[in-house]
Amino acid sequence: MPKQKPFSAVARRAETMAMKTRSHCVAQALACLMAIAATAGLLLPAVAAAEHPNVVLMLADNVGWGDIGAYGGGEVRGMPTPRLDELAAAGMQMTQFLVEPGCTPSRAALMTGRYSVRSGLGTIIIGGLRNTLQSGELTLGEMFKSRGYATAIVGKWHLGSEEQSWPTRQGFDEYHVGVIETSESTLYRDNMRRAGVADAEIERLVPRIYQSDADGNLEAVREYTTEYRRQIEGDIAQASVDYIERQAKDGRPFFLYVGWTHTHYPSLTAPEFTGKSTHRYGDALMELDHRTGQVLDAIEQAGIEDNTIVIWLSDNGASPDAAPWPDKGGFNGFFRGELGDPTEGSIRTAGMIRWPGKIRPGKSNEMIAIHDFLPTLAAIVGADLPQDRPYDGVDQSDFFLGRQQKSNREHLLTFVNNDIAALRWRHYRIYPKAIRGSFSNPSQEGLLGVQVEKNGGPDVYNIEMDPREEISIGGDNAWVVGQWLRLVAEYNQSLKKHPNPPGVSLTDTGFGR
Repeated sequence: MPKQKPFSAVARRAETMAMKTRSHCVAQALACLMAIAATAGLLLPAVAAAEHPNVVLMLADNVGWGDIGAYGGGEVRGMPTPRLDELAAAGMQMTQFLVEPGCTPSRAALMTGRYSVRSGLGTIIIGGLRNTLQSGELTLGEMFKSRGYATAIVGKWHLGSEEQSWPTRQGFDEYHVGVIETSESTLYRDNMRRAGVADAEIERLVPRIYQSDADGNLEAVREYTTEYRRQIEGDIAQASVDYIERQAKDGRPFFLYVGWTHTHYPSLTAPEFTGKSTHRYGDALMELDHRTGQVLDAIEQAGIEDNTIVIWLSDNGASPDAAPWPDKGGFNGFFRGELGDPTEGSIRTAGMIRWPGKIRPGKSNEMIAIHDFLPTLAAIVGADLPQDRPYDGVDQSDFFLGRQQKSNREHLLTFVNNDIAALRWRHYRIYPKAIRGSFSNPSQEGLLGVQVEKNGGPDVYNIEMDPREEISIGGDNAWVVGQWLRLVAEYNQSLKKHPNPPGVSLTDTGFGR
């Protein structure tokens, strides 16, 4: 069945009229629009004030909060990031940008504006797991498409390989250099063979690079091997540049989503970046910086910089203890934990947004979440979101555009699988039970080595005073736990009307079926 359109008939009529209006009759046209809204008995969406900027959203893979020069890393750690530092200086650098604790969950949150568990994607998709983005979700691609945008994705998707979840079934016109899963999948063949998986099943699960055809079908164009891993970031950059040049000539507003594969393990780089730093992770970060610069240069050279919103984010914190040497090197700054944990070091990472003349450059320590970009961009381009589902993202357009000083967010729940494992409320982190284990202590049971089942707690930490989460202050700040109870109750109340789909079992991979 076709999805609900995220815009009303009134909005469509208003947009059409606005496009046809000339400067000499703006006032009359606006009067007509107001009359239409009054006649219909509806509030008129802010179409007349809506913008139609191009949007280029780049999502990096496992870059830690402290990796980039602008965040205290870069050259001081032997891996300079001049282009990312330049981007951070030209726009708003978010120092309190929060995500979900894994690749798939964060990408689902970005695409839908909702907690990943609401779309059944609270678990990282690995080979054989059959969790996939639901057809009924509204994505960024569909939202932009509803406003007349051309839409494309280049690179990593990681939201399921079932047809219903393909980007071209989720609002994107084109898909180039398509990575359906993750860069670590380049190692699946050997790992599965060692695990005794049958050759036929291995062949089915071998990762491939995809390209969309004119009908939106995905065609495998090559295997995603460790050899191609060295080349792919350059191909993603070139495909992005080609798309920007093409769309700039066309003149139609566009949304481009660039899913980088760096700095995810294995950190294999193009020859010109191999050995540029002291370790392979640093090489990957330096290549990522260069490739980002290629996209930024294409925007400038096409003459569309002033009318293009550029967003650069990382999907989660780094995993310095997960990867073997010499791939170690990601750095999560002052914060405890890493990829997969429900801790600050896992969910707090780098984020920047630039819109010349609209977003004032500078650092901001206001709380922004990856879930916020769908409602924020919808507000900017004048799209209405369907009201038949809860949204966990909040509209931050007034904050980004300087119309208010404070963010509209003061809390974020963190899930491990489908369970609430932590809460960020203002400058406090609250855990219902003590958290033990991480990649650095894989003997613990649970997702990615995380153990949340322990008597005791709740644990409360003041992140501003104790970013390493070393001293629990729950006993002295029991009132903070009241915020936990209130916000968890609100979330649970939303499930009564909109239940989450069943979670995926990590022990049932589907191998051999």
